[in-house]
Amino acid sequence: MNLYLLRHASAGTRRINPALDVKRPLDKEGKQQCLQLAHVLNALKVSFDLVVSSPLKRSLQTAQLVATETGYEAQILMSPGLSPDATFADFQRVLQQTNGSETVLMVGHSPNLQMFLGSLLIPPATPSSAKCVPQIRMRKGTIARVSLGRGPAMLLALLEPRVVRSIYATSTTRSRPKTSRK
Repeated sequence: MNLYLLRHASAGTRRINPALDVKRPLDKEGKQQCLQLAHVLNALKVSFDLVVSSPLKRSLQTAQLVATETGYEAQILMSPGLSPDATFADFQRVLQQTNGSETVLMVGHSPNLQMFLGSLLIPPATPSSAKCVPQIRMRKGTIARVSLGRGPAMLLALLEPRVVRSIYATSTTRSRPKTSRK
């Protein structure tokens, strides 16, 4: 399975009241990040069999924008296993539910999405006392591609918003200078 883990895009400043923070939407920059990421994923010919999102508004909006722009037409699944207070066991249950899909996009939050990614990269035979979870920084709008197979998971790519923005900028401008003398 190809698993894409995406931290929700920019949603402005965090709200002090947790009830209001749950409903915090993407800001203008976040929407632009989603569209640029979708453009890059389309250029890489990435399409998703399943999209799963945290139930929080900013993650759901990120999932909807990226999914729509990459041609995903099915319903986006919302899972509390990707919410900010989810545990790795919750995340593993979400993974088991997506077992039949080949390419899956999961949209969630920091810091647990980073912890889930790090935990996936630890070989399963490692004793729990010796496990040291790798620290992987995922800024808002960062996407990671992980290959899940029979052996240990393998991190294949990690694209931060700055890299996506650069790829987007070079792919939407002309590669050759205009040569007309008119």
